[in-house]
Amino acid sequence: MTSQATTPRLFEKIPPRALSDTVAQQLQKLIESGSFAASGKLPSEAVLAQEFGVSRTVIREAVSRLKNEGMVEPRQGSGVFIVERAGIRPLRIDYAQAVEPGAVVQILALRRAIEAEVASEAAMHRTDAHLQAIDAALGRIDDAVREGRDGVAEDVAFHREIATATGNPYFLKTLAFLNQYLEAGTVVTRRNEALRADFSRQVRDEHAAIADAIRAGDATAARNAAQTHLINAARRLAEAGIR
Repeated sequence: MTSQATTPRLFEKIPPRALSDTVAQQLQKLIESGSFAASGKLPSEAVLAQEFGVSRTVIREAVSRLKNEGMVEPRQGSGVFIVERAGIRPLRIDYAQAVEPGAVVQILALRRAIEAEVASEAAMHRTDAHLQAIDAALGRIDDAVREGRDGVAEDVAFHREIATATGNPYFLKTLAFLNQYLEAGTVVTRRNEALRADFSRQVRDEHAAIADAIRAGDATAARNAAQTHLINAARRLAEAGIR
């Protein structure tokens, strides 16, 4: 009786936990190691599902994550292709980790470094139209608070309008990438701040200070106001026992 030759497997069976993350990580490693030809085509969804031992839904979620990171490109009717030079490692932040208390504080530090400079640049380059958009975004945060909502989307939108006022597309691109993680951190900070009326008032005053400095064209004051806002956000988390 002859034994059948076995074909080496590129893929590893994985347990039913964090499936899409695990599949995405394994596919990323295979792409970066050159297991697939540069700009080549990934195996079909059905093949990947069978090889990994997961559902097609898990494969679609994993491929979607790789697409968002610029590693693959779905082409209608043709399949999913590796993006040329996809071996260059993209910046990645794990969403599940981003909402952990310790990570929230670290993301606030990242925000402080970026958004302080964004506010400074906005003060130097804003137009009347930008100021109107910033004021409108600030008003929408107030509306959300009055209506009992957490105001997360409105808070992120306020900071995005400030980035728009810089006129620098790279600030916008960076914040567009960070947006989902900033929202993750903002969920924790705003929910924490909503627990106390004094916290809520402080946040409103800090946002207004940033907007006022930008309106005045004072780059230094805008930078300082943004830094103060995010330093205080970390302090409020610490007071609530989130470190």
